[in-house]
Amino acid sequence: MTAPQTLFDKLWSAHEVLLREDGASLLWVDRHLVHEGSHHGFARLAARGLPVARPDLTFAVADHYVPTRGVPAAGSDIARMIAQLAENARRHGLRHFGLGDARQGIVHVIGPELGLTLPGLLVVCGDSHTSTHGALGAMAFGIGATEVSHVLATQTIWQKKPRRMRLRFDGTLGPGVGAKGLALNWIARLGADGGRGHAIEYAGSALRALSVEGRLTLCNLSIEGGARLGLVAPDATTLDWLKGRPFAPAGADWDRDAEAWAGPISGEDAAFDREVAMDAAEIAPIVTGGTSPEDALPITATIPDPDRAGPAADRIRVALDYMGLQPGRPLAGTPVDQVFIGSCTNTRIKDLRAAAAVLAGRKVKVPGRVSPGSAQVAAQAVAEGLDRVFTEAGLDWVGSGCSMCVGMNGDLVPPGPPRRPGRCRRRVSRRRAPNRAASGADQAGTAGPQGTGADCRRNQMVSAATSARVCAAGSTAGGLRPSSARAT
Repeated sequence: MTAPQTLFDKLWSAHEVLLREDGASLLWVDRHLVHEGSHHGFARLAARGLPVARPDLTFAVADHYVPTRGVPAAGSDIARMIAQLAENARRHGLRHFGLGDARQGIVHVIGPELGLTLPGLLVVCGDSHTSTHGALGAMAFGIGATEVSHVLATQTIWQKKPRRMRLRFDGTLGPGVGAKGLALNWIARLGADGGRGHAIEYAGSALRALSVEGRLTLCNLSIEGGARLGLVAPDATTLDWLKGRPFAPAGADWDRDAEAWAGPISGEDAAFDREVAMDAAEIAPIVTGGTSPEDALPITATIPDPDRAGPAADRIRVALDYMGLQPGRPLAGTPVDQVFIGSCTNTRIKDLRAAAAVLAGRKVKVPGRVSPGSAQVAAQAVAEGLDRVFTEAGLDWVGSGCSMCVGMNGDLVPPGPPRRPGRCRRRVSRRRAPNRAASGADQAGTAGPQGTGADCRRNQMVSAATSARVCAAGSTAGGLRPSSARAT
């Protein structure tokens, strides 16, 4: 008897147009999200005189290069990139969420926020964190420049089917531990390549207890552990969150689709290529550093000694040298240079509320900035007075965009002081050279010591609330100590 299919199997089969002899599948794409960096794909279309195959399924979002302060300087490369996206959208009749649009924001924030992302859809974008959308039961993954042009021209994409992994979290999360703690824990345990070649389906009682915002964070970080995508089966929490959003179905259409979305889930006896179970109650607040996402430890731990680390000795030695940390010292109390609360990982309204609750009535001891995930999130935060909490505490409140995570818009960590032991410092990005990356605390990116600007892409290490505690305390001691607050 054939084992029941997984949710991933069902979604893959539903989108498979044909299967090639070499095992590659041609998949139909339901949502193609493009941004300023997608210009290569549009250039290839222009060179061949081709139109966008399905403008109604293609959505342009200005986020990667968008300044978070003011407008781009006339004639600058940033202004040119933003204008080029607007022109490509106009020429091909695409819906465009550009500068000045009340719905503009980070592509992986506004997709779910607007209801563009729905259960059962195949969502692609020229950005690795497209895995975020899997939190709503969509099959979502990042694609390269050549693949962007193929999707623009055909609304299809060739892919080899990944293996299937189920990551189960059962039990109750402790104080100060949320979705980011779940993600960092499994990456630390399985390694930065632990999910390589796999589509991960998250399951278990701790997963089901997460808000949609928490699930978005968890799926977003799937690629930091090498996975092709992350996926959560839709449930009542999903449907309650989606209902009434601008692009979600309504009325009888909603009733029909909601019933259909409840169908394709993985049974307990579905066949996975790999299964991993973790006890959520055993996960302590975690901080990362070093040169890899797997360089993660509970805040109660001490800095590892490479001489006692066995096969991992060389990696740990490089990481400690790069961070300027001394083996054997407590991780708690490590000074922090700068905090960044931003990126597609978690700057939705719940995250900002949690961070503001920590900072209310306090003054920060280290500089930092808060960049909300979208213009709608920013507007809601202003309506609730959260922006004033941040600015009165001493943080900069800036506009929405990818900002310091990717650094393409000029939001870079400035040069820091000379190397000194025990100081949180720049981190190596898996995609970039060491002098382009920075270390930090999750939503909080800490500024590094040497070099020019820093790309905070690897800074996503703790929740927004924890970032606020780090900022107020000036170190990981007050910032990462377990508290009664629970992150989303």
